[in-house]
Amino acid sequence: MLKRLVRFMSSMDQFRIVQEGRATVLAPKEDKVFYNPIQQFNRDLSVMAIQAWLQEHKQSKVGKRELQRAERPLKKMKLEEKDAEKEGTQPEKKETQPEKEEAQPEKEEAQPEKEGTQPENSGKASESTEDGESHAKAATGENADGGARFVRILEALSATGLRAIRYGHEVPQVSRVVANDLLPAAVESITRSVAHNGLSHLVQAHQGDAIRYMASGEQFHVVDLDPYGTAAPFLDSAIQSVRDGGLLLVTCTDAGVLAGSGYPEKCFALYGGNNLGSAAASEANHEAGLRLILGAIAAAGARHKKAIEPVLSLSVDYYFRVFVRVRASGLAVKQLASETMLAYHCVGCGNIVEQRMGRAGKGKFHTPRVTFEGKARESKEAESQESQQSQQKENTSAKQRKKHDDEETHFSGGLCGFCSRPHHLAGPMWGGELHSASFIDRVLAINAAASPETYATRERIRGMLSLARSELRAPFYVSLNQMSSFFRAPPIPIDEFARAAGNMGHEVSLTHAKKNCVKTSAPWSHVLVIFVAWLRRSNTRRLQELQTSLESEQDSEKRARLEEKIAKLSADLGASANLTPGMVGAALLRTAPRLDVDFDTANDQSARLAQLRRLKMVRYQENPTKNWGPMARPGGKND
Repeated sequence: MLKRLVRFMSSMDQFRIVQEGRATVLAPKEDKVFYNPIQQFNRDLSVMAIQAWLQEHKQSKVGKRELQRAERPLKKMKLEEKDAEKEGTQPEKKETQPEKEEAQPEKEEAQPEKEGTQPENSGKASESTEDGESHAKAATGENADGGARFVRILEALSATGLRAIRYGHEVPQVSRVVANDLLPAAVESITRSVAHNGLSHLVQAHQGDAIRYMASGEQFHVVDLDPYGTAAPFLDSAIQSVRDGGLLLVTCTDAGVLAGSGYPEKCFALYGGNNLGSAAASEANHEAGLRLILGAIAAAGARHKKAIEPVLSLSVDYYFRVFVRVRASGLAVKQLASETMLAYHCVGCGNIVEQRMGRAGKGKFHTPRVTFEGKARESKEAESQESQQSQQKENTSAKQRKKHDDEETHFSGGLCGFCSRPHHLAGPMWGGELHSASFIDRVLAINAAASPETYATRERIRGMLSLARSELRAPFYVSLNQMSSFFRAPPIPIDEFARAAGNMGHEVSLTHAKKNCVKTSAPWSHVLVIFVAWLRRSNTRRLQELQTSLESEQDSEKRARLEEKIAKLSADLGASANLTPGMVGAALLRTAPRLDVDFDTANDQSARLAQLRRLKMVRYQENPTKNWGPMARPGGKND
């Protein structure tokens, strides 16, 4: 026994222990398989999202059938135990599978030992009595809390296996977790860590090509894709491996392609569309990146008669993370055209005009319709004059969200009607909703009850999801700093913009994707009216400051300069001395009407934003370590 202990302790010197959540990973000290602590937020959120999905899935028709099927052998076994107790005999113990149809194919490796070498005495956890009981319950399809195990999870690109091990520990009613990786060294490391955690009965290490494995025909309730770089090559096979009603989790770390302006040809090649490039609208490229990923997933699913429902889509730090519910529905797939859009965006002022790729209504589907007219903006303004109550009904109507009945794109064509700059084209991309409010509510409830010791990023999860929950459905957000810079005016505070837009009858929300940016239901013409009025308001304040300085100034030369500035400002408070005729701001001042805007009266929109901003939530990541970000790609050499 002493020799075994010494041998175990000496073998442990080769590894560094990584603790996260309820999992412990034995990572080689030479870092053949890497671990990135920055992505703990990603992993914590993924665990909670799967728990939330499981709650919803068990309430669905498909989930209820699966749960009933998994509970049958448990009920039968309990009846046999009761009968045996009455007769005073010991019942025969049988190992049962939760679902007959999900029995593991013979061609697949059934045991982790076949996938990688497991060190002798590699983990004391697997030798404990508690884990032995858990193993016995898992063998009969029973969860630790007495519920039936039926959920199957695939981590297609596992690396360390940490995520898969956490799923085995922290997601209830899991019957099998497959941690796949291409590298033998990674599979060996996963097998070692799985045994160390006492989860060999639940988590299986598998060595193989992820694309081939996901396309093999075996299906999972949850498929998690977290590659180094783009997930585009894996999407087609991944969507095939998700069961009806299942959850697909996708990470893309190629933010430079999805949200940058340097690789437009690569962005189109990988995701089938363009982002907003380097034009004025590029401030919204983080949302464009999310929509490009979702569009690529939706297109891949449609080829297999599968429709998607994004339940949570986040732009986080240097990567994108989307959570998508997958449904097998030929009818829902037909809605894809009307859920896909192009975006005409002005390279000058950043105005964006949507163009849906199809129209759906009254059971019929039509090709898209575009109306080219010089006075398109007047049409948009006329529509925006509807009452606030009508707009709220329109924004909250499920029918309006799902159907784009007789939609038209009013596009002037040629140059922008506001600043006379050309338009560029973005997309095709996902034009539907990015989040499900009910799903986010479930995740927030789970997060509120979670242990801070287990989930170290729960405060940031609360902050990010609270912002995502409050976002308007309207695609893309407006950068208040950038819009103010067009007019060479001081940045407009979020509270004042919210009061102005709310008093004009429009909705306003923050966005999780970027600081000091807002979403609004206001048409672009009204957004410009607000900023033109803000220029006058800021000039008025500046004039008062100059007049106060003049009263106290004794030096004659300084007084002369102050008087000159006061004279220029007084001549036209709606002008900016820092603008030249060729600038975008000068063109906007010539076309945007000068209307009175109420920046002072609070309203429901401003109150809602103020309340959200008063909450002490961690919403945006501060750089936690030096040179943080994506770590180096793991090496491919096998020793």
